[in-house]
Amino acid sequence: MPDNLSPESIKGDRSMTQGFVAQYASEAALQIDGVVSLVPSFAVALKEKAGVVHEGKGIRVVFSDTDDNTVSITVYPVISYGKIIPEVAWLVQERVKHDVERFTGLTVESVDVYVCGVKEKE
Repeated sequence: MPDNLSPESIKGDRSMTQGFVAQYASEAALQIDGVVSLVPSFAVALKEKAGVVHEGKGIRVVFSDTDDNTVSITVYPVISYGKIIPEVAWLVQERVKHDVERFTGLTVESVDVYVCGVKEKE
């Protein structure tokens, strides 16, 4: 990993780092076959109505209280009708963990997936 992307250099501003990590997690989750979209939280929806751009909607990132290099991630996907939900959720967990650890150098402690709905094929 290049020195300018070391975990020490990205952990300074917590809010910036959370958005940074959420963006990677969001992109990883949306690449999984069967994930139609991600559902933003109520707080994010309010911010967007106020005109604030939010990276990584449908993702919640929480840093560990004891270790600044450890995060827990929650993903809120909508799954395509006909897909096996536990399989899609497992793939989301694996992909998000892999991509966030690979691109940020952080340790992902957990990836929780809360399916927010199922969408029929159009």
